[in-house]
Amino acid sequence: MPFPAFLDACVLIPIRLTDLLLRLAEAGTYRALWSDDVLDEVERNLVAHFGLEPAQVTRRLTGMRSAFPDARVTGYEPLIPAMTNHPKDRRVLAAAARADAAVIVTANLKDFPVAALEPYRIDAVHPDDFLLDQLDLYPAATLRCLREQVDALERPPESLGEFLERFERTVPGFSKESRRLLDRR
Repeated sequence: MPFPAFLDACVLIPIRLTDLLLRLAEAGTYRALWSDDVLDEVERNLVAHFGLEPAQVTRRLTGMRSAFPDARVTGYEPLIPAMTNHPKDRRVLAAAARADAAVIVTANLKDFPVAALEPYRIDAVHPDDFLLDQLDLYPAATLRCLREQVDALERPPESLGEFLERFERTVPGFSKESRRLLDRR
């Protein structure tokens, strides 16, 4: 069974990051996990802070749920009171613990101190580090997913170099290492 990784809402909001994470999960490099609470937070933020139309967000989340029916974690609510991490992210840790996730992929590392994670043998990992691990463990699959993502861009189309340049704002280490590996080929 692939490595289980719980995806926090903050990594499911930027579309480039979300797209690559889901392509990698589809390729079987890891098993994506999330909860309805996380997807509800994604929906609220995409509409309220990023100006997406509710119908667009509904299509996106419906597609995610349909493509990854086994990603949904349920039954974690009774665990929430025992969590000692940041109160707003206790539901995330509870869901990750319930699912036996190995990592929580999040940009909010400060909300997941080691002491709160240790009892559940879970690590909090920044998306840049997670993607670098994917690149290290599965270089061919990761670069293939990256190329497929870029090839699918239509409005506007971008070269791989342009894509990585923009992606560097979100995941700088991964973008630089991908560029280095691609230049060697």
